[in-house]
Amino acid sequence: MPFMADGLSTLYQDLLDGSYDCVDRVVLNAYFRMAHDPGGFRLWWRALTGSDETLDNAHLMRLAGRFGRRIRGYAKAHNIPVIDCLAGDRKHDIAEEHLAKTKIIQGLFLVLVGRAQAPVWDVSANHHIERKKPMPYVNHYSFHILDPDWGHVTIKISGHPPFPAQIILNGHEYVACQARKAGIGFTKQGNCFTHISDPAALAKIADTLSEQRAIGRLSQICDRWIYTCLSFALDIEEQRNSRFHYQYSNYQVEYSRNLVFEVGGYMEQVFQALIDRSRASLNLKTIKTILGYQRRPKYRPRKKRSAEWEVAVERPTYDLTIFKLHCGKLTLKIYTKGERVLRIEAIAHNTQELDCGRSLEKFPEIVFLLKSMLERFLDALSCIDQCFIADDMLENLPAASQVGKTLVGPTASPSGSSWRGKRRDGYPLGARVMRARQQPKGVPHVTIASTYDRRHDARRTVPNHAGHLHQGSARSGRPLSPLPGRAKRRGGPCLPACHA
Repeated sequence: MPFMADGLSTLYQDLLDGSYDCVDRVVLNAYFRMAHDPGGFRLWWRALTGSDETLDNAHLMRLAGRFGRRIRGYAKAHNIPVIDCLAGDRKHDIAEEHLAKTKIIQGLFLVLVGRAQAPVWDVSANHHIERKKPMPYVNHYSFHILDPDWGHVTIKISGHPPFPAQIILNGHEYVACQARKAGIGFTKQGNCFTHISDPAALAKIADTLSEQRAIGRLSQICDRWIYTCLSFALDIEEQRNSRFHYQYSNYQVEYSRNLVFEVGGYMEQVFQALIDRSRASLNLKTIKTILGYQRRPKYRPRKKRSAEWEVAVERPTYDLTIFKLHCGKLTLKIYTKGERVLRIEAIAHNTQELDCGRSLEKFPEIVFLLKSMLERFLDALSCIDQCFIADDMLENLPAASQVGKTLVGPTASPSGSSWRGKRRDGYPLGARVMRARQQPKGVPHVTIASTYDRRHDARRTVPNHAGHLHQGSARSGRPLSPLPGRAKRRGGPCLPACHA
């Protein structure tokens, strides 16, 4: 597989089987701009019904009710399950469960109904139009579709006019579908590729989602299905007569870099070491640099809630650990995916945070900004990891080195073998101390104290006023005991004097 040019991938390239980049989850907003304005909604209603006489809350509710009845009737006729979801239900998990069991190859295979907030018009006396406040909770219909080019596609539409919608796509699904058409063999585990027969060809397919042409591909997949789903509320003729047309904007985008390790055990060791070494070193200033907040304007309208900065380690399940940097609507994550894949993600939960525009034409620029953010994150992790000293490095520093056939260094023994000694506090001993320890028991020797142990006073011999040598403190020069005869220490046993 091809390798990426970031610092972390370069640092561990000897352990990698390869790596690839891919756009992950993409969420697009779909809206009929004209009908989101009171005057524009009135004009659209006139084109739909022919007059303003039916512009009231009762007729708006009837249109929403007709939407729901048509969906349930179509689903019952074609044996498509319709599930009413409660708050807190994992809709994606429900869809994955039905996707594994469905026999449908292309088209609608599941409809999920849930309640969420959406803009709703309130028509008062004299046909005055204004938005309902606070924004009410209404039914949303999620159409789960199998597409030949994009795999699993989800379109969620509000049940009330002007029917705002969201389209949820997955870049890995697109790459997998295109790889099958190109005859590229691969092994896909969950939402990642663990083995690829032609890595260069698959990487080329994945890069198409970052090009300028990706705008046309996204617009094409949205137009292919969204008007079919809308036909349950407005049939094709009503859409044409009222000139109902969706426009698209970027709401959420995820970009990932996947490092495929040769051995899963190496991946786990590298990942755990990155968490231990990086969590304390990534301070607020570093995170702002990575996320690009240093270039933002200083003066902004004050919000009720300030952005939350967070460096956290999450363990949602027993065998999953997520290292996360989070600020407001931007998130960086690194976690394991499968047995051998280490995934690094850059997520824009709301593309407005990137301050580059949200229209669909800005999609390549948004992907570029997320890629730059991800590479700064990986470079910061590699710098922290490179300056970290391994556990056994300090112990190996005093070891002898070899020049030709001769061992040289502070711990090289006369016999040519290298051995190491340690003091009680764990620091390595000098060569003279080790030679003194090698002498037989009972032979007098000079006690040589360490000169680099700052926790104890070093000892040395100093002359007294009578010209006799005394052993004293290196710091104060205070005599401790005379050298001749026997020396007695206060509160301790009698010790023989040390003779040089």
